[in-house]
Amino acid sequence: MSAAAEATTDKRKKSKGKLIIIVAAVALLAVGTGGWFTGIIPKMLGREHAPEHGASEASAKADPVFVELPEIIANLNAGARRAAYIKLRAKFELASKEDVGPLQAAMPRVVDLFQGYLREMRPEELRGTAGTYRLREELVARTNIAAAPARVTDVLFVEVLVQ
Repeated sequence: MSAAAEATTDKRKKSKGKLIIIVAAVALLAVGTGGWFTGIIPKMLGREHAPEHGASEASAKADPVFVELPEIIANLNAGARRAAYIKLRAKFELASKEDVGPLQAAMPRVVDLFQGYLREMRPEELRGTAGTYRLREELVARTNIAAAPARVTDVLFVEVLVQ
């Protein structure tokens, strides 16, 4: 056998070896991924597989808990311009029914925080959906601080009137 023939057979053996290693790695990865997502590997490791995303979300949203916020009327920071007011009616969406009691108990503090926050806002800050979104996020954050350990997940606006 010539040197050239030996070189080509060595190359073929090396390429077959690489191919076998690549195929084995891909197969191992596929089996591992399948085992993880079917829950076999997490059970073997002593971890519970997370429940289906849609099932937990459906059960959480099945019985929403809402608490009415008393109507708030506050003057806005209009500067030297004509006085501007906001009338706000909203509902709190709570994480669970157990949060109703602590939120009701903290309601005077929540209203006070809202009044203070609204009095510092300018009418321009409440324009459009971006303004409403910022107001919602700030009210959720302030309510969660004031009514802890109750957890408010959202503030739903019933009426927002800026005049």
